[in-house]
Amino acid sequence: MASILLVEDDRTIQIALEFALTRADYEVSVAADGEAGLEAARACSPDLILLDVLLPRRSGLEVARALRAGGNDTPIIMLTALDQEDDKIAGLDAGADDYVTKPFSTAELLARVRAHLRRKRIKDEPPPIIETGELHIDTRAARVLVAGEPIRLRSKEYTLLVALASREGSLCTRPWLTERVWGETFLPTSRTLDTHVRRVRRLIDVHGWTYIHTERGMGYRFEATHKDGGTS
Repeated sequence: MASILLVEDDRTIQIALEFALTRADYEVSVAADGEAGLEAARACSPDLILLDVLLPRRSGLEVARALRAGGNDTPIIMLTALDQEDDKIAGLDAGADDYVTKPFSTAELLARVRAHLRRKRIKDEPPPIIETGELHIDTRAARVLVAGEPIRLRSKEYTLLVALASREGSLCTRPWLTERVWGETFLPTSRTLDTHVRRVRRLIDVHGWTYIHTERGMGYRFEATHKDGGTS
């Protein structure tokens, strides 16, 4: 089930959209201001964000800019009553993927949501070959080589490595990784993710190479670096 974050301060619109999205079989979380929306987007890693522009505490444009600046590439559909060309350009320049003006058809909005989620699924498919440093991953054969030698990974460890390596250079938040690998809601007290990361590191970090870097309080970033200061 795809998850959608709805950031909307108009209670009437919020209730109507939450009902329509839930009825369409989406998991919906709601925030009523920009600051809460930004926190929810970072903490919950939704599959798509419906983001009003005119919000209390922080505008939708500011939220979009902050997410993109932090490496978050979740699809964003802007919702606003501002329909001038300059307003649409500002939203797209801030990082939005689409722009819907109020009043809008719920059927049209749901169609746009489906379209962006389809594109996201295609985009999220890992490349057939991932090669960096001394690490070689063949996702078609589910085969991992380190310095030319095959290594044995458990199922979840392999899924974790591919999830990280497919987003090389980007921050992978703890909730995103947990949902991606285990398909469950992130539990802050769980150390399962960290334990799996440590085991994967022991298997792939050889000959001075480091691949998985900890971003404290946020998650992990995959980037091949060498102890001598080089990168792949």
